[in-house]
Amino acid sequence: MTKQEKARRIGKMLDKLYPHPAIPLEHKDAFTLCIAVLLSAQATDKSVNLVTPELFRRGPTPQAMVKMTPAGILSIIKTVGLAPTKSKNVWNLSRILLEKYGGKVPHTYEELEALPGVGHKTASVVMSQAFGHPAFPVDTHIHRLAQRWGLSSGKNVEQTEKDLKALFPEKEWNRRHLQIIYYGREYCPARGHDSKRCPICLECEAKKAPRKDSKKKP
Repeated sequence: MTKQEKARRIGKMLDKLYPHPAIPLEHKDAFTLCIAVLLSAQATDKSVNLVTPELFRRGPTPQAMVKMTPAGILSIIKTVGLAPTKSKNVWNLSRILLEKYGGKVPHTYEELEALPGVGHKTASVVMSQAFGHPAFPVDTHIHRLAQRWGLSSGKNVEQTEKDLKALFPEKEWNRRHLQIIYYGREYCPARGHDSKRCPICLECEAKKAPRKDSKKKP
């Protein structure tokens, strides 16, 4: 089975399991989504969702977030990993949005990735989920699953992103990355993974071509 065939079969399985995947981070607009994804770096979505309701209640806009000060932001997000750095990034990002973009989140990768704490993955999530631009955000979890399923042999998330974009139609990208995230949590975790309870791993294993026994030299 080729990678393209495997990707099609995996896509059908993901569509059946998660036909309408929701963004796992609580947010209400492009600004709050950008902040939530920024906070999720090296942290779980669950831990982020515990702090963002209060953060967004007090700072629902860049104007309100700047008024909170970095110390005020830190007091709310202190349970999230790398909170001291993230609190400064959230404040500076909000300040820049006010100074350069009229309080609006920019619509290009170049502008997004220039914001404090916003890397390519965060920018991709905002572009795809806030603005509907075809994108395939790849984090370490999707990178791991793509390798486990034989969809990519990339040594980094950048190469894996290119490989997945080549395998899946562009119109599927925005939902595929969400589906893979949900699937990984439910069936294909990094630790305690049981391939017998993972439909995709079973599928990939079953479709592997049998190895030919090497001939022994006399």
